[in-house]
Amino acid sequence: MSSEQRKAFPFSEFEPQWQATWEAKKAFRTPNPGDADFDASKPKYFVLDMFPYPSGAGLHVGHPEGYTATDIIGRYKKMNGFNVLHPMGWDAFGLPAEQYAIKTGQHPRTTTEQNIEGFRGQLKRLGFAYDWDREVNTTDPDYFKWTQWIFLKLYNSYVNEAGKAAPISELEAQGLSRAEIDARRLAYVSEAPVNWCPQLGTVLANEEVVDGKSEVGGFPVERRPMRQWMLRITAFAQRLIDELDGLDWPESIKLLQRNWIGRSEGAEVKFTVADRSETITVFTTRPDTLFGATYMVIAPEHPLVESITTAEQKAAVEAYQKSVASKSDLERTELAKEKTGVFTGGFAINPVNGEKIPVWIADYVMMGYGTGAIMAVPAHDERDWEFATKFHLPIREVVAAAPKLEGEGGAVCEMEPAACFASEGYAVNSGFLNGLSTAEAKKKMAIWLEEKGLGKGTVNYKLRDWLFSRQRYWGEPFPIVWENGQHASIPESELPLLPPTLEDFKPTGTPEPPLSKATDWVKYSDTATRELNTMPQWAGSCWYYLRYCDAKNNERFISEEAEKYWMGGGKPGGVDLYVGGTEHAVLHLLYARFWHKVLFDLGFVSTPEPFQRLVNQGLIMGEDGQKMSKSRGNVVNPDDVVREYGADSLRLYEMFMGPLEQVKPWSMKGVEGVYRFLARVWRLVMEQNAEGEWSISAGLQDAPADKQVIKVLHETIKKCGEDIEKLSFNTAISQMMICTNSFTAAAVKPVKEIITFLKVLGPFAPHLAEELNARIATKFREIAVSGLLSDQTWPVFDPAALIEDEVEIVFQVNGKLRDKARVPIQATKEEIEKIALASARVQEFMEGKPVKKVIVVPGKLVNVVV
Repeated sequence: MSSEQRKAFPFSEFEPQWQATWEAKKAFRTPNPGDADFDASKPKYFVLDMFPYPSGAGLHVGHPEGYTATDIIGRYKKMNGFNVLHPMGWDAFGLPAEQYAIKTGQHPRTTTEQNIEGFRGQLKRLGFAYDWDREVNTTDPDYFKWTQWIFLKLYNSYVNEAGKAAPISELEAQGLSRAEIDARRLAYVSEAPVNWCPQLGTVLANEEVVDGKSEVGGFPVERRPMRQWMLRITAFAQRLIDELDGLDWPESIKLLQRNWIGRSEGAEVKFTVADRSETITVFTTRPDTLFGATYMVIAPEHPLVESITTAEQKAAVEAYQKSVASKSDLERTELAKEKTGVFTGGFAINPVNGEKIPVWIADYVMMGYGTGAIMAVPAHDERDWEFATKFHLPIREVVAAAPKLEGEGGAVCEMEPAACFASEGYAVNSGFLNGLSTAEAKKKMAIWLEEKGLGKGTVNYKLRDWLFSRQRYWGEPFPIVWENGQHASIPESELPLLPPTLEDFKPTGTPEPPLSKATDWVKYSDTATRELNTMPQWAGSCWYYLRYCDAKNNERFISEEAEKYWMGGGKPGGVDLYVGGTEHAVLHLLYARFWHKVLFDLGFVSTPEPFQRLVNQGLIMGEDGQKMSKSRGNVVNPDDVVREYGADSLRLYEMFMGPLEQVKPWSMKGVEGVYRFLARVWRLVMEQNAEGEWSISAGLQDAPADKQVIKVLHETIKKCGEDIEKLSFNTAISQMMICTNSFTAAAVKPVKEIITFLKVLGPFAPHLAEELNARIATKFREIAVSGLLSDQTWPVFDPAALIEDEVEIVFQVNGKLRDKARVPIQATKEEIEKIALASARVQEFMEGKPVKKVIVVPGKLVNVVV
């Protein structure tokens, strides 16, 4: 017998065949509004996976977890009469692809296309019900044409007084100057401190820098000011917080978003630089502690550093600035790290008491947060206290746990560590605030600052504007030209703007981007040149869900009809279910929501939010309990699992491991377990002869099913439907195992009920379900489903079948279990007793002895005492 014949069931024979059948028949094509076969009466269900980055390594077993979950619910919704949109595509621009191409000596388009081909093949081998006609690729000109188009909408928009995005033409109509208009664009140019990696030759996002080195390659990164394109996401900060409330997202993800945006209420305070006309503005959430500000700290990149630094301190300041340039934002803001800093030699005037206080620079203050300057109140802030203690700076108590009115002079006092009081309390040593609670003192100080013209109460956000340009080749070119030092958009008719075909696309090693090498391309006209930066990888992933709705539209990024249908019109709407990893819990979701709100304000989409329901699948760890990585040697390739156990086994195991959201270790024994379950399902229908040939089982009959089998089947229909809706796939599979055991134990395998069971199994193990139905059709043509099982309606459970009319009774002899039987639930004690005494097993253990007593506990047991 061959190794193929020795398999528990011949999955390798039929799985590829069904995949080919589905593809040939376009079994999962989803019609769009306007298509001849579109049925507008059906409800829609848009289920979306976070699309993968097609790396050279291909899929690992963590990828199919979320994909299988969405596939199950998509198939289930289709069987329940929904128009289901379940697409797949590729997030294919970006630094990793460019670096991979450089290492392999190939062009990134070549390597990207090869990687996509590999990923696509892997996904098709898993039998996912994707509408491949809607496949998108962020590097396809037909796709990034519309990425560039959306950028132009941002470039030509501003935020009006109502807090909404509006056309820049409104400002032009008001007669504003070019400079005034440029200052209000949603896409604007700024000289910003950035993470610059000389070896990669590009700016990196904070998230791409780890311990002062690039995440890709591990190269040193430094901070330096550079001209960059920025997107004004801060103008949407409050909306991005407020509009989280109506979303069906995990609270933990909402909290991450809120914390990243970082709303805080407080006041802006102006400190005049001593002996100079400049002012330093700080934002503080505790304006009530202003009397306790004994020094200031400004960011090493602050524009005033050079002018306020004295000649005596210049060398020390410059050396410190250089040392800070190599640190990431994360390193600089790490609370546990030792505080460092340098005195500039300059002073500022505390506006509330006229004191001259020293101005320092320190790495924990950054231009990217707040105003790039803080007032330090060491008595009431742990970070300031540590800094003041290290550098012997004065510490003044201005908040006490209980009210006290003495000591209004504000004497400076050295304090023990335990005395740093960071909570709210009552103002002391604070002049006109003395005795007020913190809340009252905050309000009074804000009013005082505004009256004196020294500041005002305000709301601040930790969120910074989005640095949107990169100095690399493999990204979307900006549809922008420069002429006489001014930028302008190219006409929409010139989109897509294709990148030049460069043989040498490597970074220049300088801030000059690689596109500068394409001299003919760079020259737009005799007097104008193209923008040389490219967009970050985030750009293509900000709106891909919309393109899926109308992927082949050449006239519009999405038609109005498709957008209103698939995104839900004026209802809460959006993607009905979005599944992906927690690594995108903040930035991707935040950026996509921002772009969507701009498009909503401008009237291009009909809902304010893109993703109505969000679920994060848990990480799949290696069998050693560690995160999968090549270096640990614990990566599991799904192709190997499919080759050994079949696609359905992989799909089923990933759903059976535990709750979708939990972190779970991989186990090949677990794969074997679900493989054996599927083999039991196979053997409900098929049997194998001595030569290894399969045929329809003799036990499969068109006969009435046992009442208990029917009951378990309808319990399975009900529970699996409910569990799929809740994404509780592991418990649904457990119920299907119970149902299979019930079929196996029955003397007759009822073909009608088994076909019904296959419909329930289909979303989970589609290849096996289709194959068994097709095999059944060879003998029971009138009973088997004609056509594809996946096109059938989800079975409806019969509530009457769930009613328990029998109960299992245990039979004991002298208190020891000897037999059991199912008896009618309405049976009397006398009837139950007769059934027990008639049991052959009971009679065997009575050994012919006379009955002394029979104890009957209805619904539970019978104990025969002899």
